[in-house]
Amino acid sequence: MTQAAEGVCITRISFLTPGNYAADDPLPGLEQTLDLFRIGEALGYDCAWVRQRHLERAVSSAATFLAAASQHTTRIGLGAAVIQMGYENPFRLAEDLATVDILSRGRLNVGLSAGAPPHGALLGDRLFDGAPEQIDFSHTRVARLRANLTGELLGDEQCFVESPAGRERPRVMPYAPGLTQRLWYGGGSLRSAEWAGRNGFNLLIGNLNVGERTDDFFDTQRSHLDAFRANWRGAHPPRIALGRVIVPIDSADQVSRRRYRAFATQRVERTRGPQGPRRTLYAQDLVGSAAEITERLLADPVVRQIGELRLELPYDFAPDEYEQILTDFVLHVAPRLGGQASRTAA
Repeated sequence: MTQAAEGVCITRISFLTPGNYAADDPLPGLEQTLDLFRIGEALGYDCAWVRQRHLERAVSSAATFLAAASQHTTRIGLGAAVIQMGYENPFRLAEDLATVDILSRGRLNVGLSAGAPPHGALLGDRLFDGAPEQIDFSHTRVARLRANLTGELLGDEQCFVESPAGRERPRVMPYAPGLTQRLWYGGGSLRSAEWAGRNGFNLLIGNLNVGERTDDFFDTQRSHLDAFRANWRGAHPPRIALGRVIVPIDSADQVSRRRYRAFATQRVERTRGPQGPRRTLYAQDLVGSAAEITERLLADPVVRQIGELRLELPYDFAPDEYEQILTDFVLHVAPRLGGQASRTAA
């Protein structure tokens, strides 16, 4: 086993896939993403996450997709990153998520975010039942989802639901014990990190954040971690999962290597300083040999502060390229990251 650098101890490794497909023929792409979950499980990954995106060639219903994934895998965690609550009904989404958690035997992880839905103005009354300015899109909407997952009985002691199945006290069903401890908040700002800590949500961080006080990406992200930990009020130990775009090239053919390099090159400019009115800061993608990627991860000051690392896979790569990236990482990078990250492909 290769010795990990002092101070680095990654105990869980995961990956995040965009789940892209052809607009005129979505089935093959969705099935290939299910295959990738099976591959990740065989390689020893702890969790496979799928992005939830709307009006794109991507998974628009993470709960539906992960229900299918629960029947194609047996061990690997299943994650949604992130579900934008502005598009969701907290009651109905709770029912869907609890159903997936039951079907997966407690493997579901749910990443969430607050705020008005980005495509709300375009969707109009296709989405909204009333005036959008009168709808609460704040963190309260996220808290309402969790409240629906607690298993708390509704109404007073005299409140019952009558059905052909019998008479019973009402609560959101099915009840999935433990799911509330596997709720995550996608935090990219001080405010979101503080809120997640105060309200007991685990923290998802990635390769972009809001530069409130500095132009340095890593200083900003470390300040978010400090704020999260300082404000933690959860009933369970806090978890932090870090995402980085990681693309090893070691066993890739020349065509794929050129694609990977071109992908990284066209994204470098955005990492040179704050972008847009929100001053968004981006980390550079880690594309190169396993040795190069390992060196950069071990030098990453945020990696030294977390125990869970998530590979964020690029959009629109080929299925065999995704498999090659996941395999190279497990074989050549993970053994240097300490903890339980040392594993061998099955």
